[in-house]
Amino acid sequence: MLDKRFILENADAVQLNCQRRGVKADISRYVQLETQCRELQQQVEEISRQANVVSKSIGKAADDAEREARKEEGRQLREQKDALQAEHDRIAAEAGAIYRSLPNMTHPDVPSGGEDASRELRKGPTQTRRFSFPVLDHVELAQQHDLLDLEGGARVAGHGFYFLRNEGALLELALQQYAIELLVKEGFTPVITPDLARGDIVSGVGFIPRGPETQIYSVENFDLNLVATAEITLGGLYSGEVIDADELPIKLCGISHCFRTEAGAAGRATRGLYRVHQFTKVEMFAFTRPEDSDAMHQHLCDLECKIFDGLGLAYRVLDIATGDLGGPAYRKFDLEAWMPGRGQGGDYGEVTSTSNCTDYQARRLNIRYKTKGEKGTNFVHTLNGTAVAISRALIAILENYQQADGSITVPEALRKWVGKDRIGASGDDDE
Repeated sequence: MLDKRFILENADAVQLNCQRRGVKADISRYVQLETQCRELQQQVEEISRQANVVSKSIGKAADDAEREARKEEGRQLREQKDALQAEHDRIAAEAGAIYRSLPNMTHPDVPSGGEDASRELRKGPTQTRRFSFPVLDHVELAQQHDLLDLEGGARVAGHGFYFLRNEGALLELALQQYAIELLVKEGFTPVITPDLARGDIVSGVGFIPRGPETQIYSVENFDLNLVATAEITLGGLYSGEVIDADELPIKLCGISHCFRTEAGAAGRATRGLYRVHQFTKVEMFAFTRPEDSDAMHQHLCDLECKIFDGLGLAYRVLDIATGDLGGPAYRKFDLEAWMPGRGQGGDYGEVTSTSNCTDYQARRLNIRYKTKGEKGTNFVHTLNGTAVAISRALIAILENYQQADGSITVPEALRKWVGKDRIGASGDDDE
């Protein structure tokens, strides 16, 4: 959430930011309501003070008549205070609804517009591969080599769930090991996180835990939700805490299952593993001082590129436009890998993203830091970045490493964990 004082002092800028991000919000109405709330709160406090003075004076009354008069005065003051408090609470509820709907402010370099307005920043060093044989998509390849069981997943849990089998399971485990090994060398602390989180943590990070617009699975009769990403649990880890400034930055890499309802996803690319209800992800998360968050954001993006460079996959990096940022993000970079079997003739598909959320999540989760020798505390900045979303990385690997004889070459970076160089029949490579 935004600082309330900032909103009141920069109402026009906040309103323009909402318009750029496609969020309907009446900031002038919010300013009016917040001003009324503050005035009413002052009145409530003044009447409470008067009521306390009258209450203390009752025992000092000269006679019964004066005592009864003071009791009546106290009763009237309490009624007046209760009425003002009720009006304050009504206005505060309306103001709060507007306040909670406001997105983060936006980095000045972010392009304006919807998804199509996102700007390509660069491409990775690996070139898109040219094939001299008909390209199969990852579903056909996985079925050919018994790597993926979509029908079994549907029987057990419904459409959008799956079993990974044989080298498919080994590739998932290898990708986890590969990403964690790289990130530990970069100073990240490895964490295996809970797959459930309370509603206040989910909403604090910026997800809607319940309601018609949620992408979250909730546990009935419990204030618990299956997490959509380890960003939720890693972000909530320091909820309500004050961190010593000398400990910053804190860099965590968390392994978790991710659960998403994918409501409203019909008509989009849903074949196979691209859009599923459960997948495994290695997530990067950082807590920094405000002045360090831009540099950390670039560092997380560079690490995502390093991971996919190591896998030998072609990709591009996008600066995501305002209309596709999501509420908490100040700026977001997406990495899209080339998937030869996607669409007609191949296409890029999102495989990672990294966001600088500045102090937006920290305010909601009340995560602060304290500098020695300075009074008070300040909100940290939080950043998140996907190291590897396993299901989509598998798509890119299977499709880019397929060979003319039907086999699939295992990326060199993963061979020590998979235990082999190739999946399937041996024969001449098409290099």
